[in-house]
Amino acid sequence: MATLGMRHAVLWVRDPVASARFYEQALGLESKVEGDSAVFLSSPASDTDHDLGLFRATSAPAAERGVGLYHIAWEVGTLAELAEAKERLVALGAYVGENDHGTSKSLYCKDLDGIEFEVMWEVPLELVDPDAPTGRPLDLEGDMARWGPDRAGRGLRG
Repeated sequence: MATLGMRHAVLWVRDPVASARFYEQALGLESKVEGDSAVFLSSPASDTDHDLGLFRATSAPAAERGVGLYHIAWEVGTLAELAEAKERLVALGAYVGENDHGTSKSLYCKDLDGIEFEVMWEVPLELVDPDAPTGRPLDLEGDMARWGPDRAGRGLRG
């Protein structure tokens, strides 16, 4: 299984709102969700919930690391590939956590140098439930039973 490519980047920054204004001007990105401690931006042509996330670097765990890369997300095409990735990453000792964001199903991992990365499957737009709870553990078996293990995510459809 190979990833489809990078899906988004997340950065620790001093001022998420000021950084968002910069990326809006520099790259033409649009703010999708904006708060004092985090801003999520996307290209106008993107169907993802964010291409770039900006988090305030003074909040934990970035306070000790400072500004810079938080993580880069790599997308897989199907839920079965996400389940395979989880098995492989656990076996490598790289898996550190997971999250059901509602719009995506995400595994969080660290490489040999401790650099965090995400492996994710993005829920097709027609399946996104805006009222679904977020920030909960994955239920890959349940999701595969509901949508099918070979259900194409947004990256394979777009």
